Amino acid sequence: MADSTDGCETQIPDFKLIPHRGFYLISGIHSPKEVDQIQNWEIRDSDIFVITYPKSGTIWMQQILSLIEAKGDVAATMGQLNSERIPWIELIGSKKEFVSTPSPRFRVSHLAYKFAPQELKQKRGKVIYVARNPKDILVSYYHFHSYATMLETPKDFDDFFEKFMEGKVFGNRWFEHIKAWYSHRDDMNFLYVTYEDMIQDLRSVVDRICSFLEKNLTVEQKENVVEHSTFKNMKKNPSANYEPVSSSLLNHKKGSFMRKGTVGDWKNYFTVAQNERFDLAFQETMRDLPLTFLWDIKDITASLAPHS
Repeated sequence: MADSTDGCETQIPDFKLIPHRGFYLISGIHSPKEVDQIQNWEIRDSDIFVITYPKSGTIWMQQILSLIEAKGDVAATMGQLNSERIPWIELIGSKKEFVSTPSPRFRVSHLAYKFAPQELKQKRGKVIYVARNPKDILVSYYHFHSYATMLETPKDFDDFFEKFMEGKVFGNRWFEHIKAWYSHRDDMNFLYVTYEDMIQDLRSVVDRICSFLEKNLTVEQKENVVEHSTFKNMKKNPSANYEPVSSSLLNHKKGSFMRKGTVGDWKNYFTVAQNERFDLAFQETMRDLPLTFLWDIKDITASLAPHS
């Protein structure tokens, strides 16, 4: 971040989307050369990678994994951001930190499958892919663009809708991102969970993750993981809510990283025509994948209701 000419104010870096091998990166945040080297990283069997499309529950999973590693002791996770405990692999300079980190190494990424370390595809390490219904992603990402200084501020929702559908955002098209990772799931030690799973039954998700990672936590430890991974408690936790992140990256006056944490907010934004267009794109693009999503909080409420 550079000083302005009067020396009294700071100047926000001029971040821009830069296309690289058919995928948009962010200048000043990512280096195309370094991203290309990720596929050559040496992976340990104990490495755990969280893969998400942006706004799919990334910091939620970072919180869960941090607490599982700490056996539910939230005090052990305080004083350090989730993004520091479980950093992104695509950030400039990440390899040096990755190599020097003792096992187990937890990392997260929004990158497309083609950039993944080759050894992950040889069943070294483990991958947790977190998915979310893409309509809610679109709305959440729209709001994120409004206060994330490294991303372009949208003209309006309609403008952002078009860019999301065309893949002219960091992460590119959601459809291609999830298809590539999920269709190669058998090549990796792979666990698939959804944002809606975590809202519907967080304890079951914690159980699944512990089993996948071969972590033997007591009932009480798991209950602590769940308690401190709720949206309400994370929103109050500076290590989880990203409020301490530099204003050169996030303008906290314009929004909050943790906004609503619900299902179905897209209904407050999509027009009928946009919804029909999105549904058609989803049906055409996703027909070969056996994936279903919950699109409304009412769907979750109904699934939890007792059956006669």
